[in-house]
Amino acid sequence: MGRAREDWSAGSVDEVQAIGAEIAATPAQTALAWLLTRGDDIAPIPGTRRVSRIEENTAADGIELTAAQLDRLNNLTPASGERHNEANMASIDH
Repeated sequence: MGRAREDWSAGSVDEVQAIGAEIAATPAQTALAWLLTRGDDIAPIPGTRRVSRIEENTAADGIELTAAQLDRLNNLTPASGERHNEANMASIDH
């Protein structure tokens, strides 16, 4: 994981988890609920292998985030940097 992504993860993941705790939602549900507020032209398509995760993700549609929670999510620093470092890239079969 690149340094910029690690820096983002440390604070932003904690904030998403904190908001999720406030609304009794998983971090994934919190993120999906936020994405659903971003406009009618946004259609998140999370990948999963389990029916339970599909049900969990679908429940995000019923989550109402407050203006303060939306503000906190909107002001998170966007992730940047490489997703995989050179060693990881070498192990990925192209």
